[in-house]
Amino acid sequence: QVQLVESGGGLVQAGGSLRLSCAASGRTISSVTMGWFRQAPEKERECVAAIRGRGGVTYYADSVKGRFTISRDNAKNTAYLQMNSLKPEDTDVYYCAAGVGTYGSGSAYYTRAAYDYWGQGTQVTVSS
Repeated sequence: QVQLVESGGGLVQAGGSLRLSCAASGRTISSVTMGWFRQAPEKERECVAAIRGRGGVTYYADSVKGRFTISRDNAKNTAYLQMNSLKPEDTDVYYCAAGVGTYGSGSAYYTRAAYDYWGQGTQVTVSS
């Protein structure tokens, strides 16, 4: 069992930056895929970034490429999402997720089904 706790959300002006953290407990995350998803009310939860456990391959949604960076610190058992050049449309609840499976297709890591454990979410609000 893995417990995930997100932190770092808040209110920021457009163009600003935030760094989200996801602290894991219960098992080491060094060999699992870590993902960040976001969800607005009445919308589907979408993956914005993921990082594989082995090799550290990263995946980004087109809407955040060049602005967001996912990383992990295995020594701290923590994953991060650095968000720069934030836009009002980035306003959402952001969720951290951990997945223990591996898949032949990179596109699989953008799906909720690839993740087994979820955090409670942290609100990010970007004002215009």
